[in-house]
Amino acid sequence: MLELSRTVRFCLSGDPADLGTPRHNTFSAWPAMRGLGRYYELAVTCRGEADPQTGYFINITQIDWAVREHGIPVLLGALADESAAEVPVGRLMHDLLAALGPPLSGTVQRVALVLTPFLQIAIEKQDMHSVLLLQQYEFSAAHRLHVPALSDEENREVFGKCNNPAGHGHNYRVEVAARCAVDEHGRSLDPAALDAVVDTEVIQKLDHKHLNTDVPEFARLNPSVEHIVRVVWSMLAGKLPGGATLEEVRVWETGKTVCAYRGE
Repeated sequence: MLELSRTVRFCLSGDPADLGTPRHNTFSAWPAMRGLGRYYELAVTCRGEADPQTGYFINITQIDWAVREHGIPVLLGALADESAAEVPVGRLMHDLLAALGPPLSGTVQRVALVLTPFLQIAIEKQDMHSVLLLQQYEFSAAHRLHVPALSDEENREVFGKCNNPAGHGHNYRVEVAARCAVDEHGRSLDPAALDAVVDTEVIQKLDHKHLNTDVPEFARLNPSVEHIVRVVWSMLAGKLPGGATLEEVRVWETGKTVCAYRGE
């Protein structure tokens, strides 16, 4: 069984005429941005078996068409009925997945609405009563990779420049994925509530710290990105607001290195 994901980018100004504009740059977004509109991405994941001759199980142009013909109207309807701040996101995600199912022959497994470069809301076909809230954060910290049980030479051989006695620093990026129930009104966890907990439990404890010396969790734990992601998980597990559960934590040490942890 294969999974294929396709991201469709579009901008909404509230003007129905947007949908009649030429499609000159669908890579950037269509409808295109006009004035101070709203920019979104909708990532659609479909599952199926590939045709042995074509190698396709679904044509990506069909996903694009389904989002623009059936997904965008759902968003326009939500924005027209209520102010953007009052839209019940849980119900919206349910409606988006339901709208895309039939035109894509029931292959849709997951739909994620990207609201900002750092925040997205996702819903999965296997659990229509909850949504995944994925929010990103940043902290800056220094660390030194060093194992006391190894000799200085062995440490330098294993960790290279990362064993510098004075340490070195990173701008770490953290993504927290929280599974949140959708209530009877279609509402779910407010991202601001998640932000407050992550700030208190993680960012304030790690930001502008030397992990080896300033953070008790690393007193006897080498602060590799693999250990950092586990520590961030332990800092948040059981502490999310609104009954949300921690689904995944991802930590980027650099733009090229990311480690994910989903619990034991």
